[in-house]
Parts: sequence; C-alpha cells; structure tokens
Amino acid sequence: MNLADFHFAEPSWLWLALVAPVLLAWLHRRAAQARREQLARMASPHFVRELTASHSPARRNFKSLLLLAALALAGLALARPQWGRVETGKAWLGEDVVFVLDCSLSMTTSDVLPDRMQRAKFAMLDFVRRQSHGRVGLVAFAGSAFIQCPLTFDADAFEETLLSVDAKTIPVAGTDIGRALNEAYRAMDKSSRHKMVVLVTDGEDLEKSGIVVARNLATNGMVIFAIGVGTPAGKEIQTVNVAGQPELVRDAKGEIVHSRLDETTLRQIAEVTGGSYYPLGVLGDGLNKVRSAIHALDSVSGRRSSARNGVDRFHWLIGAMLVLLVTESLVGTRRRNIPPPA
Repeated sequence: MNLADFHFAEPSWLWLALVAPVLLAWLHRRAAQARREQLARMASPHFVRELTASHSPARRNFKSLLLLAALALAGLALARPQWGRVETGKAWLGEDVVFVLDCSLSMTTSDVLPDRMQRAKFAMLDFVRRQSHGRVGLVAFAGSAFIQCPLTFDADAFEETLLSVDAKTIPVAGTDIGRALNEAYRAMDKSSRHKMVVLVTDGEDLEKSGIVVARNLATNGMVIFAIGVGTPAGKEIQTVNVAGQPELVRDAKGEIVHSRLDETTLRQIAEVTGGSYYPLGVLGDGLNKVRSAIHALDSVSGRRSSARNGVDRFHWLIGAMLVLLVTESLVGTRRRNIPPPA
C-alpha cells in the first residue's frame, strides 16, 4: 500500500478521535462505580458475589474497548484521511462575460434581417447556449445604461431577460457607449483577472466617450470584444407613429436619419483594451470568433490545466467501525463457566 502524501483533509475532526474515547471511558467507569454502590446498599458483600457470579468483568471491559475503538475510528473517518494521488484533468472553467447591448432606436434598422437588435439577440442566445461555462450578465444601454441581468450561471434567466429587451427598455434617447461600459464594470466580479465585455452595437457613439472610458477601464483588467451590428452602407431608421403607422425618423432639420455601422470607433474601443473587433455578420458568426478569442485568452492564463488530488480513504475506517459495532453487539457479559456457589 502506497502511503505517499498521507494527510487529513479535515484535521479539525481529529479532536473527536482523541477526546470522545476518553470521555466515554470516564462515563463507563462512573457507571460501573455507581452499579457497585447500588449493589452494596442492596445486599451484603457475600450475597452480591453470588448475584454477580455469572457476570464477566473481562467481557464487559472488552465490549467497552470495542466501543471506544469504534468512536475513535469515527473521528478519524470524519477527518478524511488521504494518501496517494490521482491525476484529474480540469475542464475549461470559462470566464465571466458581460454583454452590453445597444437598444437605442438605431438598432431597429433593418439593414440586417429582421433588424439589428433581433439579429444581435439571436446571436447572443446562440453564444450563451454554446458557451456553457462561466457566468453571463447583461447591460442594456441607449442614452443611459442599466444592469438588466447580474452575472449568473442561470442561462434560462439570462435568456428571459435578453428576450424582454427592446427599443423601449431604456427611456433615455441617444447612444452613450462610455456610460454603458462603466455600468458593465459595475456588474463585474472585481476579483477576476480578466473582465470580459462583449459590446454589441452599431457603433454610433453620440456622446463620443467610448474610447476614453475603455482606455481607463483597461487599466482595471477589462477586455472588450466589440461586435458591430449592421452594415457600413446603413439604412434609414423606421419607427411607428402614434397612429400605428410606419414612418421614417427625421432629425431636427427635418432630414431623414440614416444609420450606418461605425466600425472605426468600435475597433478603437476594442484595441485599447487588448480585445478585438468583429462584425456580427448576417448569420451572427461574429460572436463565434469572440468565443474562440476568449478560449485562447483563457488558455494563455493557464486555466486549462490538470491537478493531482488526494484520494479519500475514510471508507476503510467506516468499514472497520461497523465491524467493531457489530462485534460489540454480539459479545455478551455472562461467563461461559459459572462457578458454583460457595
């Protein structure tokens, strides 16, 4: 038997193996003394000897020793003795990912079908279903930003929240990428080495704060993968008026608003944090590239590794304890050969 690396995984239970048998032995001794005193009050010493002639002190002591040993084994088993080692390969644990989804009015543009927001949501759902490792969170933004789903392992809760997001989720009009990135940082686990953010937007940063905020957050470990939704050619933004009829969105001058994908801004936001920019594409394959990039970054961090774990051996002690308890129950306290009365 190889006893290499013998140790106890839960050494705090060793007190039971030491103290409990001593306490039980003291209780047995006190009980035996009390029995003798009761018998002495009931009858004379000669009559007591005749009454206890069939009793075997040696057998009673043997039964007590079995109980003490069983109790000591129970304490040792709870301390979980381990020896030997077994190689176990660790699966990829995955990084936490916070999605930052643009839900401004420009995301309703239909230059990708059915429209930018729906195409982005379908791709995000596919990403989460395939990712299967790590926690995911969601921040929705337009002119303001709010955490819609904190980091969670519950993919169903994330999907339900994502599907409920639309152009009315954020009542403040506009597109403030910088505010959205700050909100994503608030949703992050600050102890994580890499704080992964997937920014899903058409890149029209009306407040022009995205690059500056991204550069500042990069010093805190944030890595941004920017996903561009839409086409560089763009299309007019169409909305529904109060009468329920579709109409084109116009600016303050009465001119039709034409929304285009701003790849330059998104590429700069990603690069200042050490991330990458990918166009979402008409089939949503841009997020597949993000998945590969996160896997590669995770491998460089050394999270995919193997471990040598100690092997629990407490079951041997449990087996021995049960044997002692069964033996104790089968041993009687009567003598085999009872001496004749004097």
